[in-house]
Amino acid sequence: MLRMRFLLLFAGLFAVTTLSACGQEAMRLWSTDPPESNELSGAETGDGCIGNISTPTLTVYQPDPEIATGTAVLVIPGGGYRVVCMDHEGKAIARWLNSIGITAGVLKYRLPNVHYAVPFQDAQQALRMLRANADEYGIDRNRVGVLGFSAGGHLASTIGTHFNEDFSSGRGDNLAESNRPDFMILVYPVVTMQAGLTHNGSRTYLLGDAPNDEMVMRFSNEQQVSGDTPPTFVVHATDDGTVPVLNSINLYEALIAAGVSAEMHIFEHGGHGFALKDGPARKWTDLAEDWLQQFHD
Repeated sequence: MLRMRFLLLFAGLFAVTTLSACGQEAMRLWSTDPPESNELSGAETGDGCIGNISTPTLTVYQPDPEIATGTAVLVIPGGGYRVVCMDHEGKAIARWLNSIGITAGVLKYRLPNVHYAVPFQDAQQALRMLRANADEYGIDRNRVGVLGFSAGGHLASTIGTHFNEDFSSGRGDNLAESNRPDFMILVYPVVTMQAGLTHNGSRTYLLGDAPNDEMVMRFSNEQQVSGDTPPTFVVHATDDGTVPVLNSINLYEALIAAGVSAEMHIFEHGGHGFALKDGPARKWTDLAEDWLQQFHD
């Protein structure tokens, strides 16, 4: 009996250690049913992407305390507002951020197949959650930024330009926390909803087949930049055949015109979806690391 108890105790310790080493547990974003809740069930697509999401989550990855900077980033994967690609634009990015001392919260957000606003609701809620738990995560609530890829870049730039708008209309938790990210990193982002410049799939999944002009302009985020837009770092490739590079160029011009601190890197080659793949555009992480120094202690 004593030996059995020891084995059970050892197994329990091993389970805890394994959880700590693997680290992370996906936390529900909403303590009650989220606004515009639905009954969809998540479905893997076989490439690390998930569709039909009804339970949005935030998974926090923390760096080694010896190198922790106190800065945090909300990571928003892409997927054309059709799926959320949690692996190469989520978990892998969190590991890179941890390696440079940054806490990363990877967002699994609901998709606009129920209502256009639900991704924005989830992103704002996740940002507030990181800030509300700043002491637990060892971060400065005034140094919480956002990093978005592709359609996730549109979501990131939306909360970075529409932070005065509460997409959940006062529902949710931690409402005293700010909706404004302290900085933005946008990687091959969808920025505009204007025909001829946008990524057509993202526009259709977000706004429908025939959105009115008001909605197109509202979510063409280069049109929503103000002097209060947070400092922004933008990366794109000239040969991106999915999201035209003008999405980033036009946003950069709007940021400069508004007097916002901005840095942009356009690589000749890289295509779309390069994230952490080897190639010339892979240098973006070194450039971003240098840029992020301004937000550390």
